[in-house]
Amino acid sequence: MAKEEQKPEVADHVPWVERITPYDEAHFVTYLRLLDAEADGAEWKEVARLVLGREPDTDAAARHCWEDHLARAHWMTRSGYRQLLKDA
Repeated sequence: MAKEEQKPEVADHVPWVERITPYDEAHFVTYLRLLDAEADGAEWKEVARLVLGREPDTDAAARHCWEDHLARAHWMTRSGYRQLLKDA
């Protein structure tokens, strides 16, 4: 029987510093899913629902949450990965 994966809780705002945080480590899969959705041209509301567990029609913070997490995902691809390589 397969073990069901638990999704980490998604905060309204990503803790933003110039190093990988425990929040980032918990959300690597979230960041990858956001980048994949962006590459596929997915609509932000659908991504907010499916990836972030937010309801954009009733959650005023949903769009900012999506933007913030997507920006952090891009940061990981430009800068954050270097820390992963260095620490490996």
